[in-house]
Amino acid sequence: MAPTFSANGLPLLIGSLPLYDHTKGVALVFEYTPEIPLWVQLPAFKEEGMIAQFQPGFPGLTVTAEKSFIDTSDPSFDNDILGFYEDFMAVSEKRADINHSRFAMGRNTAGGLFAFTEHLRSLPRRPIAVKGQITGPVTFGLGLCDQNGKAVFYDDQLRDVALKLLDLKARWQVKMLSEFGSQTIIFLDEPALAGFGSSAMISVSREEVAACFHEIIGTAHDEGALAGIHVCANADWSLILESEADILSFDAYSFFDKLMLYPDQVKRFMESGKILAWGIVPTLNSDDIERETAESLVARWEAQSVAIEAFGFDKSAILDQTLITPACGTGSLPLDLATKVLALTRQVSDTLRKKYG
Repeated sequence: MAPTFSANGLPLLIGSLPLYDHTKGVALVFEYTPEIPLWVQLPAFKEEGMIAQFQPGFPGLTVTAEKSFIDTSDPSFDNDILGFYEDFMAVSEKRADINHSRFAMGRNTAGGLFAFTEHLRSLPRRPIAVKGQITGPVTFGLGLCDQNGKAVFYDDQLRDVALKLLDLKARWQVKMLSEFGSQTIIFLDEPALAGFGSSAMISVSREEVAACFHEIIGTAHDEGALAGIHVCANADWSLILESEADILSFDAYSFFDKLMLYPDQVKRFMESGKILAWGIVPTLNSDDIERETAESLVARWEAQSVAIEAFGFDKSAILDQTLITPACGTGSLPLDLATKVLALTRQVSDTLRKKYG
């Protein structure tokens, strides 16, 4: 699916902020990225952790004070699985309303989404696009375990349940955000892809990863949304570049050279009109955040874009297929540094758009 709007170097954020108030999160988002705002995740609340936020509705889910897991040993588990598939089919075949199903997210785990949509309703003018996100199926499947500590991704049935759960949570979210008339974008956050090919993920195949992406991205496209995949570390970038994803979101500050180890795939990706979400603003290291300026990061983007120019694009054309983002979310940073990351993202975007837009 070719993107239906011009990225044009606009600023975009990655999910999390270090706050305890969703309303304040909405205010920060609209202060710095009003053209393409997103709903924020606040990891200060344990219910908004990457796994916890999307696990409700999973059959056999058991939540204790210490951990969450899928209890396949419970006598009711087989019936729970059957009920899950019945619910999935009913919603998929439009015999049941997704808004009143296990696939709808609640305020207890997605307060940021509800605060965001309430603010959107108050706006006199719609944004260019709106962004939502889910934890990607690989990261979710490797992060959620059964009662024995085995990741659900390694069980064929549980992996299928996880994928279908995320698939319909993505559909529900896209439907909710599409009501506002802006282009909807859904990101799959996949930090676990950094381990693909290592001994820790030796039994995870390329085909399994591709199948997971294919299902959820296909659902997003069916609902008229664009789909992006975000990885905040190094990865086998061909997994994303060769997928149906419309947007590749990556840490350009630290790993641009690693992305360019896949020149043929990057060239095809750009030639097809897809978008690079260029994580040029550092988030990992406090010293980097304190040291960098908008001017230094603009110069960094200009130097990196030379490699894309070699594919036959000038800087103006590259910027047209570029979003300027932080390298990752800022939920683990002190608020002053997180705010600086947001400000730098805005300033780098403004400078590049003025220069090459």
